[in-house]
Amino acid sequence: MKILFFTILLLFLSGISLFVGVADLTVGDIVQLDSEKISLIFVSRIPRTLSLLLAGIGLSVSGLIMQQVTQNKFVSPTTAGTLESAKMGLLAAMAFFPSSSMMIKALFAFCFTFAASLLFLRVVERIRFRNVIFIPLVGLIFGSILNAVSTFFAINLNIMQDMNAWMMGDFSGVIQGRYELIYICLPAVFLTYLYANKFTVVGMGKDLASNLGLNYRMVMNVGLLCVSLTVSTIIITAGAIAFLGLVVPNVVSLVYGDNVKKTLPLVALAGATFLVLCDIIGRLLIYPFEVPIGLTVGIIGGAVFLTLLLSRR
Repeated sequence: MKILFFTILLLFLSGISLFVGVADLTVGDIVQLDSEKISLIFVSRIPRTLSLLLAGIGLSVSGLIMQQVTQNKFVSPTTAGTLESAKMGLLAAMAFFPSSSMMIKALFAFCFTFAASLLFLRVVERIRFRNVIFIPLVGLIFGSILNAVSTFFAINLNIMQDMNAWMMGDFSGVIQGRYELIYICLPAVFLTYLYANKFTVVGMGKDLASNLGLNYRMVMNVGLLCVSLTVSTIIITAGAIAFLGLVVPNVVSLVYGDNVKKTLPLVALAGATFLVLCDIIGRLLIYPFEVPIGLTVGIIGGAVFLTLLLSRR
């Protein structure tokens, strides 16, 4: 019943997303087979909506994986240096291969993200006092260091403006032929679903997972691989979107529990719904201009994150 509700809500918001924009578009235009309007749908509106759905699903599921492998509800791509490591990979691609394709940039971002995620996990494992707030603070410090290094080299290479343009979370430039790379995150989400029960066991601790015969290190690496692949492709396609992977899994787990197999479809649907809703708000807030979705999600997600931090629950 819950999945059906989120599915209907997501389909409703997706339909609205197709008809919201600077260019006027109505159902009548489609019925009358207006060639210009139909071209607008297939070239711009449908790619944008599909990108929103895949990004919402991918980032939410990535946040859920990171929370399980670190056993901390406040860890996500935003608070573990994942976004900053992808930024560093993008910088390396732009510095060494200025005219490289999106695929090459995504490959660099993936490699840097995966390596940084492994490093962060090693740091977390060495922390003796595993306070619920202390670990994400370490992640924020780790991300700040990566961001400082990237900024230093970007300024010296005179590509700071180009790099910031890539990192701005914005779907307004998503059109046919420039978004297909985001489909790569689908295999990662599918692999996550196959490993859902194992991620649940990993979330209970290394000793328990090992006693149950689970290859703890292998499952951790699979989780980080899925996260790195998803985050890097989404950043290359639409830029960085903060707090989505933090807020959605936490809200779903508060209501429906921590069984990954059970909550994974809900997390995916809720993440996609939230992102589409934020995009619609951003397009209507100062119409006909548009607020970047990274800003919209950051404000709403940051407010929810602060509420979670201050909540006694």
